[in-house]
Amino acid sequence: MTTASRLVAKGEAIGVAKGEAKGRIQALLMLLAQKFGEVPPLVRAEVVAADPVRLDEWLRRVLTADSIDDMGIV
Repeated sequence: MTTASRLVAKGEAIGVAKGEAKGRIQALLMLLAQKFGEVPPLVRAEVVAADPVRLDEWLRRVLTADSIDDMGIV
């Protein structure tokens, strides 16, 4: 594999990871709004800044949380 090919592959992998993270963020914000109503700005900011592992934890937790405070986001 050439240096150029490695750089292209690395760029593609980064792009895919960013797209997956954006999808998780959008899904979580949509679920929070659907279940709890308007998402507070501080919660929104924390979600947008979260790493993929944390996003996955919150995506699972939203299924059983009784309130947005139960989510443990802020």
